[in-house]
Amino acid sequence: MTAAAPLYRSEIPGLPVHRGKVRDVYDLGDKILIVATDRVSAFDVVFPDPVPGKGALLTQLSVWWFNRTRGLVPNHFLTADLNEYPKFLHEHRDQIEGRSMLVRKAVPLKGEFVVRGYLDGSAWKQYEFNKVVCGIELLAGLRRRSSFGAPLFTPTTKAEEGHDLPIEFAELALIVGREEAKKARDYSIALYTYAHNMLWDHGLVLSDTKFEFGIEENGELILIDEALTPDSSRFWIRETYTPDNDRAVSLDKQFIRDYVEEIGWDKNPPAPSLPREVLEQTADRYRRALDMITRG
Repeated sequence: MTAAAPLYRSEIPGLPVHRGKVRDVYDLGDKILIVATDRVSAFDVVFPDPVPGKGALLTQLSVWWFNRTRGLVPNHFLTADLNEYPKFLHEHRDQIEGRSMLVRKAVPLKGEFVVRGYLDGSAWKQYEFNKVVCGIELLAGLRRRSSFGAPLFTPTTKAEEGHDLPIEFAELALIVGREEAKKARDYSIALYTYAHNMLWDHGLVLSDTKFEFGIEENGELILIDEALTPDSSRFWIRETYTPDNDRAVSLDKQFIRDYVEEIGWDKNPPAPSLPREVLEQTADRYRRALDMITRG
Protein backbone atom coordinates (compact mmCIF):
# COMPACT_ATOMS: atom_id res chain seq x y z
CA MET A 1 0.00 0.00 0.00
CA THR A 2 1.49 3.35 -1.04
CA ALA A 3 1.33 6.42 1.16
CA ALA A 4 -1.31 9.01 0.28
CA ALA A 5 -0.12 12.09 -1.58
CA PRO A 6 0.38 15.18 0.61
CA LEU A 7 -2.66 17.46 0.84
CA TYR A 8 -1.88 21.17 1.06
CA ARG A 9 -5.42 22.45 0.52
CA SER A 10 -8.74 20.63 0.44
CA GLU A 11 -11.55 21.59 -1.93
CA ILE A 12 -15.18 20.61 -1.26
CA PRO A 13 -17.35 22.74 -3.55
CA GLY A 14 -20.61 24.16 -2.27
CA LEU A 15 -19.70 24.26 1.42
CA PRO A 16 -18.76 27.40 3.39
CA VAL A 17 -15.12 27.00 4.47
CA HIS A 18 -12.76 28.73 6.86
CA ARG A 19 -9.09 27.98 6.26
CA GLY A 20 -6.91 28.11 9.34
CA LYS A 21 -3.16 27.72 9.42
CA VAL A 22 -3.43 23.93 9.19
CA ARG A 23 -7.13 22.99 9.09
CA ASP A 24 -9.86 23.57 6.54
CA VAL A 25 -13.16 23.88 8.44
CA TYR A 26 -16.40 23.22 6.53
CA ASP A 27 -19.85 24.22 7.77
CA LEU A 28 -22.36 21.39 7.26
CA GLY A 29 -25.24 23.27 8.88
CA ASP A 30 -25.77 21.27 12.06
CA LYS A 31 -22.16 20.00 12.30
CA ILE A 32 -18.64 20.91 11.27
CA LEU A 33 -16.19 18.95 9.14
CA ILE A 34 -12.55 19.57 10.08
CA VAL A 35 -9.96 18.52 7.50
CA ALA A 36 -6.35 18.46 8.75
CA THR A 37 -4.13 19.28 5.78
CA ASP A 38 -0.38 18.71 5.61
CA ARG A 39 0.34 22.43 5.90
CA VAL A 40 2.72 23.40 8.67
CA SER A 41 3.13 26.71 10.48
CA ALA A 42 5.69 28.12 12.87
CA PHE A 43 5.75 31.50 14.56
CA ASP A 44 2.16 31.91 13.26
CA VAL A 45 3.22 31.82 9.60
CA VAL A 46 2.28 29.03 7.16
CA PHE A 47 5.08 27.46 5.11
CA PRO A 48 4.79 26.75 1.38
CA ASP A 49 5.75 23.06 1.68
CA PRO A 50 3.59 20.27 3.21
CA VAL A 51 4.85 17.73 5.75
CA PRO A 52 3.87 14.34 4.25
CA GLY A 53 1.25 12.49 6.30
CA LYS A 54 1.03 15.19 8.96
CA GLY A 55 -2.72 15.79 8.74
CA ALA A 56 -3.54 12.12 9.22
CA LEU A 57 -1.20 11.92 12.24
CA LEU A 58 -2.73 15.02 13.84
CA THR A 59 -6.23 13.65 13.34
CA GLN A 60 -5.37 10.22 14.73
CA LEU A 61 -3.79 11.75 17.83
CA SER A 62 -6.58 14.24 18.45
CA VAL A 63 -9.20 11.49 18.18
CA TRP A 64 -7.17 9.37 20.61
CA TRP A 65 -7.04 12.18 23.17
CA PHE A 66 -10.66 13.27 22.68
CA ASN A 67 -11.83 9.73 23.41
CA ARG A 68 -9.64 9.38 26.51
CA THR A 69 -10.37 12.74 28.09
CA ARG A 70 -14.10 13.19 27.40
CA GLY A 71 -14.85 12.11 30.99
CA LEU A 72 -12.52 14.85 32.24
CA VAL A 73 -13.51 17.67 29.89
CA PRO A 74 -16.39 17.65 27.34
CA ASN A 75 -15.26 18.03 23.72
CA HIS A 76 -16.68 18.49 20.23
CA PHE A 77 -15.66 15.15 18.67
CA LEU A 78 -18.38 13.04 17.05
CA THR A 79 -16.72 10.64 14.59
CA ALA A 80 -13.78 10.17 12.25
CA ASP A 81 -15.39 7.20 10.46
CA LEU A 82 -16.17 8.14 6.85
CA ASN A 83 -19.04 5.62 6.85
CA GLU A 84 -20.81 7.81 9.43
CA TYR A 85 -20.37 11.00 7.37
CA PRO A 86 -23.15 12.41 5.15
CA LYS A 87 -23.22 10.47 1.86
CA PHE A 88 -22.34 13.46 -0.32
CA LEU A 89 -18.92 13.68 1.36
CA HIS A 90 -17.96 10.17 0.24
CA GLU A 91 -17.06 11.41 -3.24
CA HIS A 92 -14.29 13.46 -1.59
CA ARG A 93 -12.82 10.37 0.10
CA ASP A 94 -9.36 11.02 -1.36
CA GLN A 95 -9.19 14.35 0.50
CA ILE A 96 -10.86 13.57 3.81
CA GLU A 97 -10.50 9.89 4.71
CA GLY A 98 -8.13 9.41 7.64
CA ARG A 99 -7.49 13.15 8.07
CA SER A 100 -10.89 14.56 9.05
CA MET A 101 -13.41 14.63 11.90
CA LEU A 102 -17.08 15.44 12.21
CA VAL A 103 -17.57 17.62 15.28
CA ARG A 104 -20.28 19.52 17.13
CA LYS A 105 -20.71 23.22 16.47
CA ALA A 106 -19.44 25.74 19.00
CA VAL A 107 -18.56 29.43 19.00
CA PRO A 108 -14.78 29.58 19.64
CA LEU A 109 -13.48 31.66 22.54
CA LYS A 110 -11.12 34.37 21.33
CA GLY A 111 -7.99 33.17 23.03
CA GLU A 112 -5.52 30.31 23.21
CA PHE A 113 -5.28 28.45 26.49
CA VAL A 114 -1.67 27.50 27.14
CA VAL A 115 -0.41 25.41 30.05
CA ARG A 116 3.31 25.09 30.81
CA GLY A 117 5.04 22.66 33.11
CA TYR A 118 8.55 23.73 32.12
CA LEU A 119 10.31 26.98 31.28
CA ASP A 120 10.88 26.98 27.53
CA GLY A 121 9.87 28.66 24.28
CA SER A 122 8.37 32.14 24.49
CA ALA A 123 8.03 31.78 28.29
CA TRP A 124 11.82 31.43 28.56
CA LYS A 125 12.26 34.63 26.54
CA GLN A 126 9.80 36.49 28.80
CA TYR A 127 11.56 35.15 31.89
CA GLU A 128 15.00 36.23 30.64
CA PHE A 129 13.64 39.76 30.18
CA ASN A 130 12.04 40.39 33.59
CA LYS A 131 11.39 37.08 35.43
CA VAL A 132 7.64 37.44 34.70
CA VAL A 133 5.57 35.15 32.46
CA CYS A 134 2.03 36.30 31.55
CA GLY A 135 1.88 38.40 34.70
CA ILE A 136 3.16 35.57 36.92
CA GLU A 137 6.29 36.56 38.83
CA LEU A 138 8.78 33.68 39.02
CA LEU A 139 11.78 33.02 41.22
CA ALA A 140 15.16 34.23 40.04
CA GLY A 141 17.76 31.64 39.08
CA LEU A 142 15.59 29.31 37.02
CA ARG A 143 17.27 27.68 34.06
CA ARG A 144 15.81 27.03 30.63
CA ARG A 145 13.57 23.94 30.81
CA SER A 146 13.35 24.03 34.60
CA SER A 147 10.20 22.40 35.94
CA PHE A 148 7.71 24.77 37.57
CA GLY A 149 6.63 22.03 39.97
CA ALA A 150 2.98 22.93 39.35
CA PRO A 151 1.71 23.86 35.86
CA LEU A 152 1.30 27.52 34.91
CA PHE A 153 -1.63 28.83 32.91
CA THR A 154 -0.24 31.29 30.35
CA PRO A 155 -2.91 32.32 27.82
CA THR A 156 -2.39 34.23 24.58
CA THR A 157 -4.47 36.20 22.15
CA LYS A 158 -5.73 34.45 19.03
CA ALA A 159 -4.76 36.68 16.14
CA GLU A 160 -6.53 36.39 12.77
CA GLU A 161 -3.31 37.70 11.24
CA GLY A 162 0.16 38.15 12.69
CA HIS A 163 1.47 36.77 15.96
CA ASP A 164 -0.44 35.60 19.04
CA LEU A 165 0.61 37.62 22.09
CA PRO A 166 0.92 36.52 25.75
CA ILE A 167 -1.69 38.04 28.07
CA GLU A 168 -2.48 37.95 31.77
CA PHE A 169 -5.51 36.13 33.12
CA ALA A 170 -7.28 39.45 33.82
CA GLU A 171 -6.94 40.43 30.16
CA LEU A 172 -8.27 37.04 29.06
CA ALA A 173 -11.28 37.48 31.35
CA LEU A 174 -12.07 40.82 29.69
CA ILE A 175 -11.92 39.20 26.24
CA VAL A 176 -13.92 35.99 26.84
CA GLY A 177 -15.78 36.66 30.10
CA ARG A 178 -14.61 35.90 33.64
CA GLU A 179 -16.59 32.70 34.18
CA GLU A 180 -15.58 31.29 30.79
CA ALA A 181 -11.93 32.20 31.43
CA LYS A 182 -11.95 30.49 34.85
CA LYS A 183 -13.60 27.34 33.53
CA ALA A 184 -11.30 27.14 30.49
CA ARG A 185 -8.28 27.66 32.77
CA ASP A 186 -9.38 24.85 35.10
CA TYR A 187 -10.12 22.53 32.18
CA SER A 188 -6.73 23.31 30.61
CA ILE A 189 -4.77 22.58 33.78
CA ALA A 190 -6.73 19.34 34.36
CA LEU A 191 -6.01 18.17 30.79
CA TYR A 192 -2.32 19.08 31.01
CA THR A 193 -1.89 17.30 34.35
CA TYR A 194 -3.63 14.15 33.11
CA ALA A 195 -1.59 14.06 29.88
CA HIS A 196 1.72 14.90 31.56
CA ASN A 197 1.39 12.06 34.06
CA MET A 198 0.36 9.56 31.38
CA LEU A 199 3.13 10.57 28.97
CA TRP A 200 5.81 10.47 31.65
CA ASP A 201 5.06 6.75 31.94
CA HIS A 202 5.28 6.48 28.14
CA GLY A 203 8.79 7.96 28.09
CA LEU A 204 7.83 11.51 27.11
CA VAL A 205 7.91 14.88 28.86
CA LEU A 206 5.01 17.20 28.02
CA SER A 207 6.64 20.62 28.33
CA ASP A 208 3.65 22.72 27.33
CA THR A 209 0.51 22.60 25.23
CA LYS A 210 -2.27 24.86 24.03
CA PHE A 211 -6.00 24.22 23.94
CA GLU A 212 -8.96 25.94 22.33
CA PHE A 213 -12.49 26.07 23.69
CA GLY A 214 -15.90 26.98 22.34
CA ILE A 215 -19.43 27.46 23.62
CA GLU A 216 -22.20 25.27 22.26
CA GLU A 217 -25.71 26.56 21.56
CA ASN A 218 -26.82 25.14 24.94
CA GLY A 219 -24.17 27.25 26.69
CA GLU A 220 -21.78 24.39 27.50
CA LEU A 221 -18.05 25.13 27.29
CA ILE A 222 -16.25 22.37 25.36
CA LEU A 223 -12.76 21.54 24.09
CA ILE A 224 -12.48 22.10 20.31
CA ASP A 225 -9.94 22.10 17.47
CA GLU A 226 -7.13 19.61 18.27
CA ALA A 227 -5.71 18.10 21.44
CA LEU A 228 -2.16 17.37 22.60
CA THR A 229 -0.53 16.95 19.19
CA PRO A 230 3.04 17.77 18.08
CA ASP A 231 1.59 20.90 16.43
CA SER A 232 0.10 22.23 19.67
CA SER A 233 2.58 20.84 22.22
CA ARG A 234 6.23 20.40 23.07
CA PHE A 235 7.24 16.79 23.70
CA TRP A 236 10.72 15.68 24.78
CA ILE A 237 11.99 12.13 24.98
CA ARG A 238 12.25 11.71 28.74
CA GLU A 239 15.61 9.94 28.81
CA THR A 240 17.25 12.86 26.94
CA TYR A 241 15.76 15.59 29.13
CA THR A 242 17.60 17.56 31.78
CA PRO A 243 17.14 21.26 32.58
CA ASP A 244 19.28 23.51 30.39
CA ASN A 245 20.03 20.66 27.98
CA ASP A 246 19.66 21.88 24.41
CA ARG A 247 20.24 18.33 23.17
CA ALA A 248 16.97 17.00 24.58
CA VAL A 249 15.23 15.30 21.64
CA SER A 250 11.92 16.96 20.75
CA LEU A 251 9.11 15.18 18.89
CA ASP A 252 7.20 18.20 17.59
CA LYS A 253 7.66 21.13 15.22
CA GLN A 254 10.52 22.57 17.28
CA PHE A 255 12.72 20.93 14.63
CA ILE A 256 11.30 23.38 12.06
CA ARG A 257 11.52 26.34 14.45
CA ASP A 258 15.20 25.58 15.07
CA TYR A 259 15.93 25.27 11.35
CA VAL A 260 14.34 28.59 10.33
CA GLU A 261 16.02 30.43 13.21
CA GLU A 262 19.38 28.98 12.15
CA ILE A 263 18.94 30.29 8.59
CA GLY A 264 18.05 33.75 9.90
CA TRP A 265 14.39 34.01 8.91
CA ASP A 266 12.78 37.08 10.53
CA LYS A 267 9.54 35.17 11.39
CA ASN A 268 7.42 37.38 9.13
CA PRO A 269 5.68 36.33 5.89
CA PRO A 270 6.54 34.97 3.49
CA ALA A 271 7.91 31.83 5.12
CA PRO A 272 10.96 30.25 3.46
CA SER A 273 10.75 26.98 1.56
CA LEU A 274 11.77 23.97 3.68
CA PRO A 275 14.30 21.40 2.38
CA ARG A 276 13.04 17.88 1.80
CA GLU A 277 15.20 16.48 4.61
CA VAL A 278 13.66 18.93 7.12
CA LEU A 279 10.14 17.94 6.03
CA GLU A 280 10.96 14.22 6.19
CA GLN A 281 12.64 14.45 9.59
CA THR A 282 9.67 16.43 10.92
CA ALA A 283 7.31 13.71 9.67
CA ASP A 284 9.50 11.07 11.35
CA ARG A 285 9.29 12.92 14.67
CA TYR A 286 5.51 13.21 14.42
CA ARG A 287 5.23 9.48 13.70
CA ARG A 288 7.44 8.65 16.67
CA ALA A 289 5.34 10.90 18.92
CA LEU A 290 2.18 9.11 17.79
CA ASP A 291 3.83 5.77 18.49
CA MET A 292 5.01 6.68 21.99
CA ILE A 293 1.81 8.47 23.02
CA THR A 294 -0.59 5.72 21.97
CA ARG A 295 1.48 2.72 23.09
CA GLY A 296 -0.10 0.29 25.54
